[in-house]
Amino acid sequence: MSFVSTVPDAVATASSELAGVGVALSAANATAALPTAGIAAAAADEVSAAIAALFGAHARGYQAVSAQAATFHDQFVRSLSAAAGAYAAADAAGASPLQSLLGMINAPAQTLLGRPLIGNGADAPDFSGAAGGAGGLLFGNGGRGGSGAAGQAGGAGGDAGLIGKGGAGGVGGAGVAGSGAAGGAGGRGGWLLGNGGTGGLGGAQGATALGGVGGVGGAARLFGCGGVGGAGGAGAPGGDGGAGPLVLGSGGAGGQGGAGAVGGNGGVGGTLFGDGGAGGQGGSAVAGMLGGNPGAGGHGGNANWFGCGGAGGQGGTGLTGVAGVNPTPTGTAATGTSSGTAPITVGTAGDASVIAGGGGTGDNGAAGQTGGTGGAGTSLIVTIDAFGVGGTLTVSTGSGGTGGLAGTGGDGGAGGAGGNSMVVAGGTVVGASTVSGGAGGNGASGGPTGGAGGTGGLGGSATSPYAGTATGGNGGGGGAATTAPGAVGGVGGTGGVGGTGGHGGLFIGNGGAGGAGGLGGAGGVGASGFAGGDGGGGGSAVNSATGQAIGGDGGTAGHGGIGGAGGAGGVGGFGGNGGAAGFIGIGGHGGAAGTGGVGGTGGIGGAGGDGGGGGGVMMTAAPAGGTGGQGNNGALGGDGGVGGAGGAGGTGGGSGGAGGFIGWAGASGAAGAGGTGGAGGQGGTGGNGGNGGDATTGGVVGQGGNLALGGQGGHGGAAGGPGGSAGSTGLLGVSGSNGKAGQFF
Repeated sequence: MSFVSTVPDAVATASSELAGVGVALSAANATAALPTAGIAAAAADEVSAAIAALFGAHARGYQAVSAQAATFHDQFVRSLSAAAGAYAAADAAGASPLQSLLGMINAPAQTLLGRPLIGNGADAPDFSGAAGGAGGLLFGNGGRGGSGAAGQAGGAGGDAGLIGKGGAGGVGGAGVAGSGAAGGAGGRGGWLLGNGGTGGLGGAQGATALGGVGGVGGAARLFGCGGVGGAGGAGAPGGDGGAGPLVLGSGGAGGQGGAGAVGGNGGVGGTLFGDGGAGGQGGSAVAGMLGGNPGAGGHGGNANWFGCGGAGGQGGTGLTGVAGVNPTPTGTAATGTSSGTAPITVGTAGDASVIAGGGGTGDNGAAGQTGGTGGAGTSLIVTIDAFGVGGTLTVSTGSGGTGGLAGTGGDGGAGGAGGNSMVVAGGTVVGASTVSGGAGGNGASGGPTGGAGGTGGLGGSATSPYAGTATGGNGGGGGAATTAPGAVGGVGGTGGVGGTGGHGGLFIGNGGAGGAGGLGGAGGVGASGFAGGDGGGGGSAVNSATGQAIGGDGGTAGHGGIGGAGGAGGVGGFGGNGGAAGFIGIGGHGGAAGTGGVGGTGGIGGAGGDGGGGGGVMMTAAPAGGTGGQGNNGALGGDGGVGGAGGAGGTGGGSGGAGGFIGWAGASGAAGAGGTGGAGGQGGTGGNGGNGGDATTGGVVGQGGNLALGGQGGHGGAAGGPGGSAGSTGLLGVSGSNGKAGQFF
């Protein structure tokens, strides 16, 4: 006898989609009817007319067939829609008597025993911590336990009846000031057949404490498997797996441990026949949680009379190494001496020369200090009195002082600014005048164990109202970064220990395998290299007579430093021991030691300093114009750091379990593979070229400096141990930008 099994909603959906297809086809046919049924003849001859008539006849025939197909399609859609309604009506008609019959069957049992004969138990409300309802006495699963309110344990799952699955335990409530609450236990499986319920998740940790323990898995009773234990909250163990049944069935697996905590133990196997449950995986290490150590794997459950022991759980992953951190300067040494601005009046006949002194060198920094800024060169304001000067005039200001040396771990001091030269008109200078701004001081290099280079000082400006030359001072050079690389990344933590395998059945059964050791933690990322100092900008020049103005050149830039090496990966954890066999059986294999952690990535090379910009010029009277200062080239970026070495594979594979009276011992666990070496760091960004100096109309703009290449990528890390592969080579750094040419005004 044939029959159809379907869902009314699916039939209704199909009829709606088919109706949409019919609408689309009708629209397409209507669009094609006019251009195809009335084809005009290509020419006035009889052949063309016959061809056009033939194609038109074909088109009209197609339209007639399409109309018949549309009618059939419409009838089919209406029939399908009617069938969907008939199916739905039949379902409703059949369900109503059955529902009434089920209510009649359940009513006496519900009244006398407080639970129905057939049906699932009710789920407990959330945040109540109440237990789930029991399933029907004959058939029915237990209800889910309610989740706990803040600080309240989750409710237990409801038990099943004769046949059914136990309800899942409720999630433990989150901690407030204390620890999170435990998850609820899973409900028991059916008296005849059914698995135990899953244990509830442990509650989330409070502000200063740990999370809650995972709930225990529900036990099976006659036939079935124990429930899986719930995962623990942060820092809390996972729940143990539920016990196996009386006759046949396995114990439940242990729940995964929370961060840094041990995994739950596997449940014992069935009393007569059944394997022990597997141990839960240990939680991965988290900084500040349980000393930053990973959790061990849970132990495998034991078998009873006949069956194999459960496998131990894998240990948790070790802590990731901290990233390298470069030292931060703790202060700045004193600035070098500066003389400020000196006003001078010149009124004697003959040649006149005024020369000012330079700024003092910045003080050297103590340990951890940045070197002092160099003192500014002395600036001059020279006034020509009414009597005039019969000869030439030379004015030269002092250079800026050099930046102070950095202390250990400090940055180099910045160079001082060059002195400014200004001549104020009053008398007549017959010969040529020479007015020069002071050069900026050079920045100092970074300290011996770490530090950025100091910035070069700004060149002094020059202003003259007389024929001759006004020249701005050159910018000071930027200091190079320290030759020491950036800080090394931290070493990864050791992986957790694998759990011990469960014992085999007392009469016949193999021991469970030991759990694998946890992975070693990844090495920390190396710190970036220190940056080179920027070159100082050239001084500007202004000449309002028929002389020449020349802007100062920008200062050279300092090279970037080397990136720090990545940290070594952590050592893999010890493997767990294999479980002992029963009277007849083979001992469990020892767990393999954990794989070493991945080496840390090398640090990015330090950025090269930017070249100093050229000084601008302004000519207010001379048609020949001046020349803007030349921008300096950017400096090379530092090389990327070396990738960290891969962690050593664990050497402690677990011992094999003892063999039975008839049987042999298990093999020891293998040593762990070495971790992969870390990738080399990227090369540092090359410095930008300095911009050329601007010039007024008629002047020559300064040339921009060239970009610098990025630093070389760091070398990949060495392989950690057997099986570890070398790290990938680092990428080249990014090049700097070319400096811009000066602009006319």
